[in-house]
Amino acid sequence: MPTLTRRSMLTGAAAAGAMLLGAGAASAAPRKRTIPVTRAEHRTLVVGSGFGGGVAALRLAQAGVPVTVLERGIRWPTGPDADTFPNPTRPDARMLWHQSMRSPFGTELDVGRYTGLIDAVSGVNMTALCAAGVGGGSLIYQGMSLQPAEAVFNTHLPPELDWATMDRVHYRRVERMLGLAVAPDELIAAPTYAAPRYFAERVRRAGLPLAKIPMPIDWNYALAELRGEMTASYTNGAGSLGVNNGGKHSVDVTYLAQAEATGRVTVETLHQVTAVERAADGRWTVYVDRTDTAGTVLEQKILSTGALILAAGSLNTTRLLVRAGAQGRIPDLPDDLGAGWGTNADRIYLWTDPTADFGAAQGGPVVYGSLNWDDPHNAHTLIQASIPPLPMDAHSTMMVGYGVSASRGRFVYDAAADDAVLHWPADGDRDALERSIAPAARRIAGPTGTLTDTNAVFPSTWHPLGGACMGTVCDLDGRVLGQRGLYVVDGALLPGSAAACNPSMTIAAVAERALDNLVARDVGTLI
Repeated sequence: MPTLTRRSMLTGAAAAGAMLLGAGAASAAPRKRTIPVTRAEHRTLVVGSGFGGGVAALRLAQAGVPVTVLERGIRWPTGPDADTFPNPTRPDARMLWHQSMRSPFGTELDVGRYTGLIDAVSGVNMTALCAAGVGGGSLIYQGMSLQPAEAVFNTHLPPELDWATMDRVHYRRVERMLGLAVAPDELIAAPTYAAPRYFAERVRRAGLPLAKIPMPIDWNYALAELRGEMTASYTNGAGSLGVNNGGKHSVDVTYLAQAEATGRVTVETLHQVTAVERAADGRWTVYVDRTDTAGTVLEQKILSTGALILAAGSLNTTRLLVRAGAQGRIPDLPDDLGAGWGTNADRIYLWTDPTADFGAAQGGPVVYGSLNWDDPHNAHTLIQASIPPLPMDAHSTMMVGYGVSASRGRFVYDAAADDAVLHWPADGDRDALERSIAPAARRIAGPTGTLTDTNAVFPSTWHPLGGACMGTVCDLDGRVLGQRGLYVVDGALLPGSAAACNPSMTIAAVAERALDNLVARDVGTLI
């Protein structure tokens, strides 16, 4: 159990000796900076401010429950002509969470320690990427908001979730909250949208289904860019690490903004949760470092609550729980904790075609996709994602895929590192790659196109799922089995797959369903 008297020493030169002052002498001793330790009680604590945390905060606040949201990152406010997010072609400290990845894609990057957007969590055979900041992954995701077809959903997610009710109630609620809309034809006809148009042509020529992809975007911002009313961010592909101009309906400006407007929700930024445990009285204790943007600890908080909702994402929720179990902080956690982890069968291809004029600037964020869902066991999705602007047309763009795979990894506690480490099979997801995603991508690329599988160069995923899966670790509403007052409502709850879709919409819809039930059954007793 962490001590309450931990201290930190300020670096710097100590006094070398004594200075004679008149007839006497005085010595200067090194000064110690004591990190204050504070305690506080809370009705409900939510760890993380992405889709799961945002949904939980809003729905509990609407039910009259005061909520404190703990977020390790910062706020990223946007607006016309803002410079909030980093330019992908000129990486700076805003890109990375405290230098978590020094050499992304083989390029040495030394930008200093900062509470940046992307945290790269390295494991065995896999690096999983997650977001930091108020709004979580919604800050940097492209925004593809896809709802699985019923047969695919029921094949890869627990049918007990009841697809029909989720389709009628919870997915529609998410759709309204995020203001989902497809790109207007006027925008697609613009010169910088040649790459989406070429993708659509190649999909049709390959005989595959083509659809516009619903996005959490006010496309009027992109149209305003075309009229020269604000600096390009959508229309030149520069928004892959966040859209500066605004108009993107991320969690911070939708769920969390409405939650804070109730007056019952407080979002505490730069609050890094270091450990959780069950106290002797059955309540939950959460240890928090309040930091500055360089990671210096300014205060250590010990927070107590009767209801602890973990929504720090698949990686960090799972690591907190696995570590707590291994250290005896939370006894009797389910045996399958840490298991069932998957990559959502992510694939990112660099698509090069010397016959294609994709454009030096490629409009985005995403317009078209090919949803190949007729066979639930081989379901897969391919979309075109524009690259950041270049000085010339490199005849290249990106093609991104999601599939369904039987491969699963597991987090295992490493005592030497005092951390839960991800273990992923060396040939993981090869079934989905060879059976469905790669053949479809090659058909779209056609005889003149070549595909570079960036996942083969750098095994990674942007969509980590599982680790505290429903059915084995939690019930369908996120209650951790055998642990009164402990909940999981983020991507850790999904069993390694979002059924051939970008997972954001399903994570949010599952959280909406869970909060309906938690408000009805747990508020007033556990929450």
